[in-house]
Amino acid sequence: MSIRGPKLKYFAGVLAIIAIITGIYLTFFHSRGFVKTDAVIVSLEQTTGGADEDDMYLPTVEYTVDGKTYTGTLDVASGSYKVGKTIKVMYDPADPSVVHSGGGFGLYVLFTGVAILGVIIVSSVLEKKSQKQIKEHHEKSGWKGYMPSVQGPERELYFLTDLGTPKYGHRLEDKNRAVRYEAKMTKFSLIQPFAFDFIDHEHGTVTPHLIGHAEESQWDTLLIDNHYTVELDGVDIWKHLRDNGISVESSYRGGGNGPLIGTEYHISRDGKEIAYAKLTSQYPHEDDAKEHNIASAIPVSGFYQVWTREENLDLLFMTLVAFARSGANDDQGGNYGAIMGTLKKLGKEE
Repeated sequence: MSIRGPKLKYFAGVLAIIAIITGIYLTFFHSRGFVKTDAVIVSLEQTTGGADEDDMYLPTVEYTVDGKTYTGTLDVASGSYKVGKTIKVMYDPADPSVVHSGGGFGLYVLFTGVAILGVIIVSSVLEKKSQKQIKEHHEKSGWKGYMPSVQGPERELYFLTDLGTPKYGHRLEDKNRAVRYEAKMTKFSLIQPFAFDFIDHEHGTVTPHLIGHAEESQWDTLLIDNHYTVELDGVDIWKHLRDNGISVESSYRGGGNGPLIGTEYHISRDGKEIAYAKLTSQYPHEDDAKEHNIASAIPVSGFYQVWTREENLDLLFMTLVAFARSGANDDQGGNYGAIMGTLKKLGKEE
């Protein structure tokens, strides 16, 4: 199992709380009643490989209590320990053979937990503030949601994703490479959602949105589907699309008699199909594919060839953004939908 993205924040929060509790115990309770004394390091056990300055050593120390000498191995490793060095240790007066390094490590664990929890709290507050600002902007601009579905002549479009930059956006182009719709990132952040301006060039409108970092939960099992998603204005993007009437029938497609080379999507709104899209190489334009000798497209997430009769592209564009940024293969954020869609398609062909 692996988890990445927003869920990592909750996982880190749990670890931070555990670290705080452990730090408090080590600092204030683990050493209760213990007595501090001087000890001399008599040997070191290397705990990491290599012979560079990053090596850590677990020390064995020698110390004297009431005229009797004791030897014990401490519970904390450090790269600063040297044989013959005198350090402070804590021993149990009821059993002087019980020794540990004292409260320094506990304080380190405590401060680390507090720092992680502080970052999580601050980032959450800032995220809520950004979501509030986006909501206020939508209300001020009069944005009431996506435009209604209007059908017109079928047109072929190309969805592209910027590569080679962390501040990447998306755009829909026509055959003449004129940009019809695009999402430009206006704010990049490592711990907060990205700020985007969604620009409808056909209607002259600009709508800001917040898109979170990609979240993936991979289970490596046939029983539980993997899940890939992002948040849009604080809401799971797949829920957002369903709430706006979007459903997608996806399946894997092959290259003639060759192997499966990509995913195809039949995108519907309120039960009526509004577009067909297929995953392509990073050269979705036919002339680019020819120029780069693309005989059979190697699929790259974030690049699609699209056929649609939809005149208003805003909700269609958001659907393609969801697939591009999450890496999912179906409208539940997983893979099983595409697998079942492929089996269904194969059954019809037979």
